[in-house]
Amino acid sequence: MNNELLEALNILEKEKDISKDTLLEAIENSLITACKNHFGKSDNIRVDMNPETCEFHVYAAKTVVEEVEDEVMEISLGNARMIDSKYNLGDIVNIEVKSKEFGRIATQNAKNVILQKIREEERKVLFDQYYGKEKDVVTGIVQRYVGKNISINLGKVDAVLSENEQVKGEVFQPTERIKLYILEVKSTSKGPKILVSRTHPELVKRLFESEVTEVKEGIVEIKSISREPGSRTKIAVWSNDPDVDPVGACVGMNGARVNTIVNELRGEKIDIINWSDNAAMLIENALSPAKVISVIADAEEKTAKVVVPDYQLSLAIGKEGQNARLAARLTGFKIDIKSETQAREAGDFMDYENDYEEYDEYEEDSYAEDFEAEEAVERAEDFETEEAVERAEDFEAEEAVDSAEDFEAAEDSIDEFGTAEREGYIEESLSQGEADE
Repeated sequence: MNNELLEALNILEKEKDISKDTLLEAIENSLITACKNHFGKSDNIRVDMNPETCEFHVYAAKTVVEEVEDEVMEISLGNARMIDSKYNLGDIVNIEVKSKEFGRIATQNAKNVILQKIREEERKVLFDQYYGKEKDVVTGIVQRYVGKNISINLGKVDAVLSENEQVKGEVFQPTERIKLYILEVKSTSKGPKILVSRTHPELVKRLFESEVTEVKEGIVEIKSISREPGSRTKIAVWSNDPDVDPVGACVGMNGARVNTIVNELRGEKIDIINWSDNAAMLIENALSPAKVISVIADAEEKTAKVVVPDYQLSLAIGKEGQNARLAARLTGFKIDIKSETQAREAGDFMDYENDYEEYDEYEEDSYAEDFEAEEAVERAEDFETEEAVERAEDFEAEEAVDSAEDFEAAEDSIDEFGTAEREGYIEESLSQGEADE
Protein backbone atom coordinates (compact mmCIF):
# COMPACT_ATOMS: atom_id res chain seq x y z
CA MET A 1 0.00 0.00 0.00
CA ASN A 2 2.79 2.42 0.91
CA ASN A 3 4.66 1.64 -2.32
CA GLU A 4 1.53 2.30 -4.40
CA LEU A 5 0.97 5.59 -2.55
CA LEU A 6 4.58 6.64 -3.10
CA GLU A 7 4.36 5.87 -6.81
CA ALA A 8 1.09 7.78 -7.13
CA LEU A 9 2.62 10.81 -5.42
CA ASN A 10 5.63 10.72 -7.76
CA ILE A 11 3.37 10.65 -10.82
CA LEU A 12 1.29 13.56 -9.56
CA GLU A 13 4.41 15.54 -8.81
CA LYS A 14 5.71 14.98 -12.34
CA GLU A 15 2.48 15.55 -14.28
CA LYS A 16 0.82 18.26 -12.23
CA ASP A 17 4.02 19.94 -11.05
CA ILE A 18 2.81 19.65 -7.44
CA SER A 19 5.46 19.01 -4.83
CA LYS A 20 5.37 15.78 -2.86
CA ASP A 21 5.41 17.70 0.44
CA THR A 22 2.19 19.43 -0.55
CA LEU A 23 0.57 16.09 -1.38
CA LEU A 24 1.72 14.57 1.90
CA GLU A 25 0.25 17.54 3.72
CA ALA A 26 -3.01 16.99 1.86
CA ILE A 27 -3.08 13.32 2.95
CA GLU A 28 -2.38 14.32 6.53
CA ASN A 29 -5.25 16.81 6.48
CA SER A 30 -7.54 14.20 4.94
CA LEU A 31 -6.79 11.75 7.76
CA ILE A 32 -7.50 14.39 10.36
CA THR A 33 -10.76 15.17 8.58
CA ALA A 34 -11.65 11.48 8.51
CA CYS A 35 -11.04 11.25 12.25
CA LYS A 36 -13.23 14.24 12.84
CA ASN A 37 -16.00 12.70 10.78
CA HIS A 38 -15.59 9.35 12.51
CA PHE A 39 -15.10 10.45 16.11
CA GLY A 40 -16.74 13.86 15.99
CA LYS A 41 -13.56 15.60 17.16
CA SER A 42 -10.04 15.94 15.86
CA ASP A 43 -8.38 18.31 18.31
CA ASN A 44 -6.31 15.48 19.82
CA ILE A 45 -5.44 13.76 16.53
CA ARG A 46 -1.83 13.64 15.34
CA VAL A 47 -0.50 12.11 12.13
CA ASP A 48 3.07 10.88 11.73
CA MET A 49 4.17 10.32 8.13
CA ASN A 50 7.52 9.28 6.68
CA PRO A 51 8.08 11.26 3.41
CA GLU A 52 10.58 8.68 2.14
CA THR A 53 8.41 5.60 2.47
CA CYS A 54 4.99 7.25 2.79
CA GLU A 55 4.36 5.13 5.88
CA PHE A 56 1.94 6.89 8.21
CA HIS A 57 0.38 6.45 11.63
CA VAL A 58 -2.56 8.24 13.24
CA TYR A 59 -2.57 8.80 16.98
CA ALA A 60 -5.23 10.10 19.35
CA ALA A 61 -3.86 11.78 22.48
CA LYS A 62 -6.02 10.84 25.51
CA THR A 63 -5.80 11.98 29.10
CA VAL A 64 -5.67 9.36 31.89
CA VAL A 65 -8.63 9.79 34.28
CA GLU A 66 -10.36 7.66 36.94
CA GLU A 67 -13.76 7.83 35.29
CA VAL A 68 -14.10 8.40 31.55
CA GLU A 69 -16.64 10.98 30.48
CA ASP A 70 -15.42 11.51 26.91
CA GLU A 71 -14.07 8.43 25.18
CA VAL A 72 -12.50 10.46 22.42
CA MET A 73 -10.45 12.62 24.76
CA GLU A 74 -10.00 10.44 27.85
CA ILE A 75 -8.88 6.97 28.89
CA SER A 76 -9.29 5.19 32.19
CA LEU A 77 -6.31 4.55 34.45
CA GLY A 78 -6.79 0.78 34.16
CA ASN A 79 -6.77 0.82 30.35
CA ALA A 80 -3.79 3.11 30.33
CA ARG A 81 -1.79 0.80 32.60
CA MET A 82 -2.69 -2.10 30.38
CA ILE A 83 -0.72 -0.33 27.68
CA ASP A 84 2.09 0.69 29.99
CA SER A 85 2.21 0.37 33.77
CA LYS A 86 4.05 3.66 34.21
CA TYR A 87 0.99 5.79 33.40
CA ASN A 88 -0.67 7.74 36.20
CA LEU A 89 -3.63 10.05 36.46
CA GLY A 90 -3.25 13.13 34.27
CA ASP A 91 -0.77 11.57 31.87
CA ILE A 92 -1.25 11.68 28.10
CA VAL A 93 -1.48 8.41 26.27
CA ASN A 94 -1.11 8.21 22.46
CA ILE A 95 -3.52 5.66 21.12
CA GLU A 96 -3.01 4.59 17.50
CA VAL A 97 -6.10 4.88 15.33
CA LYS A 98 -6.48 2.40 12.48
CA SER A 99 -7.71 3.95 9.28
CA LYS A 100 -9.57 0.72 8.57
CA GLU A 101 -11.90 1.65 11.39
CA PHE A 102 -13.16 4.68 9.48
CA GLY A 103 -16.55 4.37 7.96
CA ARG A 104 -17.41 4.73 4.28
CA ILE A 105 -18.50 8.34 4.64
CA ALA A 106 -15.35 9.32 6.53
CA THR A 107 -13.21 7.62 3.90
CA GLN A 108 -15.05 9.36 1.05
CA ASN A 109 -14.62 12.72 2.75
CA ALA A 110 -10.91 12.07 3.19
CA LYS A 111 -10.65 11.25 -0.53
CA ASN A 112 -12.46 14.45 -1.42
CA VAL A 113 -10.11 16.47 0.76
CA ILE A 114 -7.12 15.02 -1.08
CA LEU A 115 -8.64 15.68 -4.52
CA GLN A 116 -9.65 19.20 -3.55
CA LYS A 117 -6.16 19.95 -2.36
CA ILE A 118 -4.70 18.58 -5.58
CA ARG A 119 -7.02 20.76 -7.67
CA GLU A 120 -6.24 23.85 -5.63
CA GLU A 121 -2.51 23.28 -5.93
CA GLU A 122 -2.84 22.63 -9.65
CA ARG A 123 -4.70 25.93 -10.14
CA LYS A 124 -2.15 27.72 -8.00
CA VAL A 125 0.75 26.26 -9.99
CA LEU A 126 -0.88 27.27 -13.28
CA PHE A 127 -1.60 30.76 -11.96
CA ASP A 128 1.98 31.23 -10.79
CA GLN A 129 3.31 29.87 -14.06
CA TYR A 130 1.29 32.18 -16.30
CA TYR A 131 1.36 35.12 -13.90
CA GLY A 132 5.11 35.09 -14.44
CA LYS A 133 4.45 35.36 -18.19
CA GLU A 134 2.16 38.36 -17.83
CA LYS A 135 3.21 41.16 -20.22
CA ASP A 136 4.99 38.58 -22.35
CA VAL A 137 4.36 36.80 -25.65
CA VAL A 138 3.23 33.16 -25.85
CA THR A 139 2.28 30.83 -28.67
CA GLY A 140 -1.27 29.50 -28.65
CA ILE A 141 -3.38 27.13 -30.72
CA VAL A 142 -6.74 28.33 -31.95
CA GLN A 143 -9.50 26.03 -30.71
CA ARG A 144 -12.86 27.53 -31.61
CA TYR A 145 -14.91 30.70 -31.83
CA VAL A 146 -17.12 31.36 -28.81
CA GLY A 147 -19.46 34.04 -30.10
CA LYS A 148 -17.14 36.85 -31.16
CA ASN A 149 -14.41 35.68 -28.82
CA ILE A 150 -11.79 33.05 -29.61
CA SER A 151 -10.72 30.24 -27.30
CA ILE A 152 -6.94 29.71 -27.39
CA ASN A 153 -5.14 26.71 -25.95
CA LEU A 154 -1.86 27.71 -24.28
CA GLY A 155 -0.93 24.18 -23.27
CA LYS A 156 -2.14 23.52 -19.75
CA VAL A 157 -4.77 26.23 -19.73
CA ASP A 158 -7.11 28.00 -22.12
CA ALA A 159 -7.06 31.72 -22.81
CA VAL A 160 -9.70 34.09 -24.20
CA LEU A 161 -9.00 36.41 -27.13
CA SER A 162 -11.84 38.93 -26.83
CA GLU A 163 -13.30 40.89 -29.75
CA ASN A 164 -11.69 44.14 -28.56
CA GLU A 165 -8.24 42.57 -28.63
CA GLN A 166 -8.59 41.11 -32.13
CA VAL A 167 -7.15 42.81 -35.20
CA LYS A 168 -9.89 43.72 -37.65
CA GLY A 169 -9.75 41.54 -40.71
CA GLU A 170 -7.82 38.68 -39.10
CA VAL A 171 -9.52 35.30 -39.43
CA PHE A 172 -8.11 32.20 -37.78
CA GLN A 173 -8.68 28.53 -38.49
CA PRO A 174 -8.83 25.82 -35.79
CA THR A 175 -5.43 24.29 -34.89
CA GLU A 176 -3.67 27.41 -36.25
CA ARG A 177 -0.69 28.60 -34.17
CA ILE A 178 -0.49 32.33 -33.41
CA LYS A 179 1.53 34.68 -31.19
CA LEU A 180 -0.34 36.38 -28.36
CA TYR A 181 0.46 39.03 -25.77
CA ILE A 182 -0.71 38.18 -22.23
CA LEU A 183 -2.57 41.18 -20.86
CA GLU A 184 -3.71 39.88 -17.48
CA VAL A 185 -3.89 36.70 -15.43
CA LYS A 186 -6.74 36.38 -12.91
CA SER A 187 -7.18 33.75 -10.25
CA THR A 188 -10.69 32.25 -10.15
CA SER A 189 -12.35 29.26 -8.51
CA LYS A 190 -12.22 27.45 -11.84
CA GLY A 191 -8.56 28.15 -12.39
CA PRO A 192 -6.56 31.03 -13.83
CA LYS A 193 -8.36 33.24 -16.37
CA ILE A 194 -5.91 34.54 -18.97
CA LEU A 195 -6.68 37.52 -21.19
CA VAL A 196 -4.58 37.81 -24.34
CA SER A 197 -4.25 40.39 -27.12
CA ARG A 198 -3.21 40.73 -30.76
CA THR A 199 -3.55 44.54 -30.86
CA HIS A 200 -1.31 45.69 -28.00
CA PRO A 201 1.81 47.69 -29.06
CA GLU A 202 3.93 45.64 -26.66
CA LEU A 203 3.28 42.60 -28.86
CA VAL A 204 5.48 44.15 -31.56
CA LYS A 205 8.14 45.03 -29.01
CA ARG A 206 8.25 41.48 -27.60
CA LEU A 207 8.43 40.03 -31.11
CA PHE A 208 11.48 42.20 -31.81
CA GLU A 209 13.04 41.03 -28.54
CA SER A 210 12.57 37.39 -29.54
CA GLU A 211 13.75 37.93 -33.13
CA VAL A 212 16.58 40.50 -32.73
CA THR A 213 19.47 39.39 -30.53
CA GLU A 214 20.72 42.96 -30.00
CA VAL A 215 17.35 44.01 -28.59
CA LYS A 216 17.18 40.98 -26.30
CA GLU A 217 20.69 41.64 -24.97
CA GLY A 218 19.96 45.34 -24.41
CA ILE A 219 22.46 46.67 -26.96
CA VAL A 220 19.59 48.15 -28.98
CA GLU A 221 16.71 49.74 -27.07
CA ILE A 222 13.18 50.31 -28.35
CA LYS A 223 12.56 53.78 -26.93
CA SER A 224 9.04 54.34 -28.18
CA ILE A 225 6.38 52.56 -30.18
CA SER A 226 3.04 53.54 -31.72
CA ARG A 227 0.72 51.17 -33.51
CA GLU A 228 -2.50 50.97 -35.46
CA PRO A 229 -3.16 47.21 -35.43
CA GLY A 230 -3.35 45.53 -38.77
CA SER A 231 -2.19 48.60 -40.67
CA ARG A 232 1.05 50.24 -39.54
CA THR A 233 3.52 50.49 -36.67
CA LYS A 234 6.31 52.98 -35.97
CA ILE A 235 9.14 52.21 -33.56
CA ALA A 236 12.04 54.42 -32.48
CA VAL A 237 15.27 52.58 -31.65
CA TRP A 238 18.53 53.60 -29.99
CA SER A 239 21.89 51.84 -29.80
CA ASN A 240 24.07 51.81 -26.68
CA ASP A 241 27.00 50.68 -28.82
CA PRO A 242 28.29 53.25 -31.37
CA ASP A 243 29.44 50.40 -33.60
CA VAL A 244 25.92 48.95 -33.87
CA ASP A 245 23.37 50.47 -36.23
CA PRO A 246 20.03 50.13 -34.41
CA VAL A 247 17.87 50.34 -37.52
CA GLY A 248 20.06 47.90 -39.45
CA ALA A 249 20.05 45.43 -36.55
CA CYS A 250 16.24 45.46 -36.42
CA VAL A 251 15.83 45.19 -40.18
CA GLY A 252 18.34 42.37 -40.59
CA MET A 253 20.08 41.02 -43.66
CA ASN A 254 17.88 41.80 -46.67
CA GLY A 255 15.06 42.59 -44.22
CA ALA A 256 14.96 39.03 -42.88
CA ARG A 257 14.30 39.96 -39.24
CA VAL A 258 11.61 42.55 -39.77
CA ASN A 259 9.93 40.45 -42.46
CA THR A 260 9.52 37.59 -39.97
CA ILE A 261 7.64 39.93 -37.64
CA VAL A 262 5.61 41.40 -40.51
CA ASN A 263 4.54 37.89 -41.52
CA GLU A 264 3.54 37.09 -37.94
CA LEU A 265 1.42 40.27 -37.89
CA ARG A 266 -0.24 39.29 -41.19
CA GLY A 267 1.41 41.96 -43.38
CA GLU A 268 1.30 44.91 -40.98
CA LYS A 269 3.80 47.59 -42.13
CA ILE A 270 6.58 48.51 -39.72
CA ASP A 271 8.59 51.76 -39.88
CA ILE A 272 11.86 51.74 -37.91
CA ILE A 273 13.48 55.11 -37.17
CA ASN A 274 16.42 56.40 -35.15
CA TRP A 275 15.63 57.82 -31.73
CA SER A 276 17.04 61.26 -30.86
CA ASP A 277 17.04 63.32 -27.68
CA ASN A 278 16.63 66.35 -29.92
CA ALA A 279 12.87 66.78 -30.28
CA ALA A 280 13.11 68.41 -33.71
CA MET A 281 15.26 65.62 -35.13
CA LEU A 282 13.00 62.98 -33.58
CA ILE A 283 9.91 64.54 -35.14
CA GLU A 284 11.66 64.78 -38.50
CA ASN A 285 12.57 61.08 -38.31
CA ALA A 286 9.08 60.13 -37.13
CA LEU A 287 7.46 61.70 -40.19
CA SER A 288 9.49 59.53 -42.56
CA PRO A 289 9.24 58.63 -45.39
CA ALA A 290 8.20 62.27 -45.91
CA LYS A 291 10.95 64.88 -46.23
CA VAL A 292 10.88 67.85 -43.86
CA ILE A 293 12.12 71.40 -44.50
CA SER A 294 11.96 72.74 -40.95
CA VAL A 295 10.74 71.77 -37.47
CA ILE A 296 10.08 74.21 -34.63
CA ALA A 297 9.41 72.24 -31.41
CA ASP A 298 8.28 73.58 -28.03
CA ALA A 299 9.41 71.08 -25.39
CA GLU A 300 7.36 72.67 -22.60
CA GLU A 301 4.08 72.86 -24.50
CA LYS A 302 4.79 69.58 -26.34
CA THR A 303 3.84 71.16 -29.65
CA ALA A 304 5.69 71.34 -32.94
CA LYS A 305 5.29 73.19 -36.23
CA VAL A 306 6.54 71.31 -39.26
CA VAL A 307 7.01 72.63 -42.78
CA VAL A 308 7.28 70.20 -45.67
CA PRO A 309 7.59 70.72 -49.43
CA ASP A 310 4.27 71.19 -51.22
CA TYR A 311 4.56 67.84 -53.01
CA GLN A 312 5.33 66.02 -49.71
CA LEU A 313 2.34 67.28 -47.71
CA SER A 314 0.04 64.34 -48.46
CA LEU A 315 2.85 61.87 -47.75
CA ALA A 316 3.67 63.53 -44.42
CA ILE A 317 0.04 63.46 -43.29
CA GLY A 318 -0.57 59.97 -44.64
CA LYS A 319 -3.76 58.20 -45.58
CA GLU A 320 -6.55 59.54 -43.35
CA GLY A 321 -3.83 61.26 -41.27
CA GLN A 322 -2.24 57.99 -40.24
CA ASN A 323 1.42 58.98 -40.65
CA ALA A 324 1.02 62.22 -38.69
CA ARG A 325 -1.07 60.46 -36.03
CA LEU A 326 1.51 57.71 -35.48
CA ALA A 327 4.34 60.28 -35.42
CA ALA A 328 2.50 62.28 -32.76
CA ARG A 329 2.00 59.19 -30.58
CA LEU A 330 5.60 58.13 -31.08
CA THR A 331 7.10 61.49 -30.09
CA GLY A 332 4.47 62.69 -27.63
CA PHE A 333 4.22 66.02 -29.47
CA LYS A 334 1.17 67.65 -31.02
CA ILE A 335 2.37 68.17 -34.59
CA ASP A 336 1.03 70.86 -36.92
CA ILE A 337 2.08 70.11 -40.51
CA LYS A 338 1.96 72.75 -43.22
CA SER A 339 3.19 72.92 -46.77
CA GLU A 340 5.81 75.47 -47.71
CA THR A 341 3.25 77.61 -49.50
CA GLN A 342 0.80 77.50 -46.57
CA ALA A 343 3.55 78.39 -44.12
CA ARG A 344 4.70 81.34 -46.22
CA GLU A 345 1.14 82.63 -46.51
CA ALA A 346 0.63 82.26 -42.75
CA GLY A 347 3.98 83.92 -42.04
CA ASP A 348 5.13 80.95 -39.97
CA PHE A 349 8.00 80.05 -42.22
CA MET A 350 11.30 81.72 -43.05
CA ASP A 351 13.36 80.26 -45.81
CA TYR A 352 16.74 81.21 -44.47
CA GLU A 353 18.65 80.05 -47.50
CA ASN A 354 16.57 82.03 -49.96
CA ASP A 355 16.42 85.01 -47.63
CA TYR A 356 20.18 85.04 -47.34
CA GLU A 357 20.43 84.77 -51.11
CA GLU A 358 18.06 87.71 -51.48
CA TYR A 359 20.06 89.62 -48.88
CA ASP A 360 23.27 88.83 -50.76
CA GLU A 361 21.65 89.91 -54.01
CA TYR A 362 20.47 93.10 -52.32
CA GLU A 363 23.97 93.77 -51.04
CA GLU A 364 25.37 93.06 -54.46
CA ASP A 365 22.81 95.39 -56.04
CA SER A 366 23.59 98.08 -53.47
CA TYR A 367 27.26 97.58 -54.04
CA ALA A 368 26.73 97.71 -57.77
CA GLU A 369 24.72 100.86 -57.42
CA ASP A 370 27.39 102.39 -55.20
CA PHE A 371 30.04 101.26 -57.64
CA GLU A 372 28.10 102.66 -60.55
CA ALA A 373 27.59 105.92 -58.67
CA GLU A 374 31.28 106.15 -57.88
CA GLU A 375 32.10 105.20 -61.41
CA ALA A 376 29.63 107.78 -62.63
CA VAL A 377 31.25 110.41 -60.41
CA GLU A 378 34.66 109.38 -61.59
CA ARG A 379 33.41 109.42 -65.13
CA ALA A 380 31.85 112.80 -64.48
CA GLU A 381 35.11 114.02 -63.08
CA ASP A 382 36.93 112.48 -65.98
CA PHE A 383 34.39 114.02 -68.29
CA GLU A 384 34.82 117.38 -66.64
CA THR A 385 38.57 116.98 -66.86
CA GLU A 386 38.37 115.92 -70.48
CA GLU A 387 35.95 118.71 -71.18
CA ALA A 388 38.29 121.14 -69.49
CA VAL A 389 41.17 119.77 -71.48
CA GLU A 390 39.12 119.96 -74.64
CA ARG A 391 38.07 123.43 -73.71
CA ALA A 392 41.70 124.30 -73.04
CA GLU A 393 42.72 122.68 -76.23
CA ASP A 394 39.95 124.50 -78.03
CA PHE A 395 41.04 127.75 -76.41
CA GLU A 396 44.63 127.10 -77.34
CA ALA A 397 43.54 126.11 -80.79
CA GLU A 398 41.53 129.29 -81.15
CA GLU A 399 44.40 131.29 -79.79
CA ALA A 400 46.71 129.46 -82.11
CA VAL A 401 44.40 130.15 -84.96
CA ASP A 402 44.19 133.75 -84.01
CA SER A 403 47.95 133.85 -83.73
CA ALA A 404 48.26 132.04 -87.01
CA GLU A 405 45.88 134.43 -88.63
CA ASP A 406 47.85 137.32 -87.18
CA PHE A 407 51.05 135.66 -88.33
CA GLU A 408 49.66 135.16 -91.77
CA ALA A 409 48.53 138.77 -91.81
CA ALA A 410 51.98 139.86 -90.73
CA GLU A 411 53.53 137.56 -93.26
CA ASP A 412 51.30 139.02 -95.92
CA SER A 413 52.36 142.48 -94.76
CA ILE A 414 55.97 141.46 -94.95
CA ASP A 415 55.47 139.98 -98.32
CA GLU A 416 53.72 143.06 -99.42
CA PHE A 417 56.50 145.12 -97.92
CA GLY A 418 59.14 142.99 -99.54
CA THR A 419 57.45 143.17 -102.85
CA ALA A 420 57.13 146.89 -102.57
CA GLU A 421 60.75 147.17 -101.53
CA ARG A 422 61.94 144.96 -104.35
CA GLU A 423 59.92 146.96 -106.82
CA GLY A 424 61.34 150.20 -105.44
CA TYR A 425 64.88 148.75 -105.53
CA ILE A 426 64.43 147.66 -109.07
CA GLU A 427 63.06 150.97 -110.09
CA GLU A 428 65.95 152.64 -108.31
CA SER A 429 68.45 150.39 -110.00
CA LEU A 430 66.96 151.07 -113.34
CA SER A 431 67.05 154.83 -112.75
CA GLN A 432 70.70 154.56 -111.67
CA GLY A 433 71.58 152.58 -114.76
CA GLU A 434 70.01 155.01 -117.00
CA ALA A 435 71.90 157.76 -115.26
CA ASP A 436 75.25 155.99 -115.73
CA GLU A 437 74.70 155.64 -119.34
